[in-house]
Amino acid sequence: MKIATFNANSLRKRLPIVLDWLAQQKPDVLCVQETKVQDSEFPLSALVPSGYHITFRGMKSYNGVATLSRKKPEAVFHGFDDGGESEDARLLRVVIDGIPIVNTYVPQGFEIDSPKYQYKLGWYERLRKYFETHLSPGKPAIWCGDMNVAPRPMDVHSPEKHLKHVCYHEDARKAYERTLAWGFEDVFVRLYPDRQQYTFWDYRAPSSLEANKGWRIDHILATAPLAENCTRVDVDVEPRRAKDPSDHTFLWAEFSV
Repeated sequence: MKIATFNANSLRKRLPIVLDWLAQQKPDVLCVQETKVQDSEFPLSALVPSGYHITFRGMKSYNGVATLSRKKPEAVFHGFDDGGESEDARLLRVVIDGIPIVNTYVPQGFEIDSPKYQYKLGWYERLRKYFETHLSPGKPAIWCGDMNVAPRPMDVHSPEKHLKHVCYHEDARKAYERTLAWGFEDVFVRLYPDRQQYTFWDYRAPSSLEANKGWRIDHILATAPLAENCTRVDVDVEPRRAKDPSDHTFLWAEFSV
């Protein structure tokens, strides 16, 4: 099974990139974040010819998640179900071949002294409880998406300059680590513990890609039964060099299941 994740930063703008990547790489599942399109305007007609089943939930201008799969999902769940804000456009769980696949677009947080940052930390707490309710660490499950956290110093350029950044601040990293500790493992780190590889290069620094000043904030995580069977994982940088690209690129992993 080949699983991929990609923050499109507007799916309609990145349709050529997404369709080309699907045709070339042929993943079994592609999880997309930040689609930035409300459901009534989702580009379903453009994606259907790709042959993928498409599940989505979005909002106008921001957020939005979509999961594209070769097989029709056996079950689909949108958002949290804990009585709080549902966050349907940030959390999508599908079940394929009996394997739950959770697609998340975690809040960025804005600034560390803002309510949005505290909401981000609480979001991770809710997500861990969501896993406790719906998944089992002893059974196959995948969690992937834009986590808006660079977990280690090597996962962000010039880490000493980003100690107060909402995607590298100590509290954000701890919140992310606590959620992982429920029973998920980063398969990229499992296979390449010493490899520095980014998935995001900021538009606001025009030379960021050429200078490789990036962040690794997009992740694919798996419970032990799947992590142990992860055979390949990589980041495809080429789509970031394409015409009118997202500021993120594709991360993919293969599992022998």
